[in-house]
Amino acid sequence: MPTKARVSLRNASAIDVTLPPPFTGVRLRELGDAFAHAQTIASAAGAGTLVHVGRFDLAEFAVVLEPEEPLRAARRAIYAGMLALANALAALAAPETAIGIEWPDALYVNYGLVGGGRLAWPAAAREDDPPAWLVFGGMIRLASTSGLEPGATPSSTALHEEGFADIGAARLIESFARHFLVAIDAWQESGFGMIAGDYLARLPSARELRREIDENGDLVTRTTGGHGIERRQLGPALAVPSWLDPITRVPRL
Repeated sequence: MPTKARVSLRNASAIDVTLPPPFTGVRLRELGDAFAHAQTIASAAGAGTLVHVGRFDLAEFAVVLEPEEPLRAARRAIYAGMLALANALAALAAPETAIGIEWPDALYVNYGLVGGGRLAWPAAAREDDPPAWLVFGGMIRLASTSGLEPGATPSSTALHEEGFADIGAARLIESFARHFLVAIDAWQESGFGMIAGDYLARLPSARELRREIDENGDLVTRTTGGHGIERRQLGPALAVPSWLDPITRVPRL
């Protein structure tokens, strides 16, 4: 799997998230940008550095990885991150809560968008070489600040409207960290197939289609009879997060 366990940066101030080894927490103030900050410090901080922001309405974090695979294959880390996010929510959810993913990066609870993940790598990284670092960032809406009544935007929601009233950012990030380690271990020990299978099971069901994830991360969809094939390229799809409002910089409504 594209990450090592080395951690070289520690921030002892105001850490309110308890993380398992080998993670090291770096806490930003409310207006901080975890995804951008993690990219800025990635080279010095090393793998396992997890940057998080202290907000009541969002769980916002980003984790640094150090790939050992070429970039074209290492981008599959987005699937491990998204699977860990989905499993983290499922572990904290009430029974019968629907947790789903829309390829490649959006996360839904009871069919309403709550956020998603994104992936960054150095601008100069070459497709056939391991990048110096990857950063997986996650953002989940805990509480709505739109001022609208619950249910006014049926295509989006917040965790506190879906039975997660007692779940704050710290608890969700801690759950993500544990599930991300599980995903990494599965990738390292058994290969990417297990990650792919569990991720694909979170996509909307389609009985007449068979999906698989290629070695370079592309989503390949075949009809049951094998006559039609569609390929969706992962690299271009990650250029702009599908779930992020470009103006407000929070999950779209």
